[in-house]
Amino acid sequence: MSDSKQLEAIATTPLQSPPEQNVQGWERIGSLAGGVAMVGKGLRRGGVFGLIQVAIGGVALARGITGHSSAKSLLEKSRQDMQNVRAKIERAGAELKTLKANAEAAKRTATGKDSLKSPKAGV
Repeated sequence: MSDSKQLEAIATTPLQSPPEQNVQGWERIGSLAGGVAMVGKGLRRGGVFGLIQVAIGGVALARGITGHSSAKSLLEKSRQDMQNVRAKIERAGAELKTLKANAEAAKRTATGKDSLKSPKAGV
């Protein structure tokens, strides 16, 4: 069985690729510190509201540890989509100005001596 093919391991797939870090520097440190504080406060408080504080603190800790925030990714994607739409609108505006200028130029040439208002006799 020396003809057997050797399988190569796939490093990452699109569904398993690690998320990119979009939280860095002071923002990441602040998430870690805030997460630790919220978890501590929630554990001391107890009850339903303490549990909510622990959960929020856990999310902040996870954000600080991994350096990735899904909410921030969604906001950045929305901002990029908005910029794309703005660029399309600006391009459409420029095309509209060009069409208007062309229409005005055509109107000037059409309203000269060969105007439709004063056609040549016998035509």
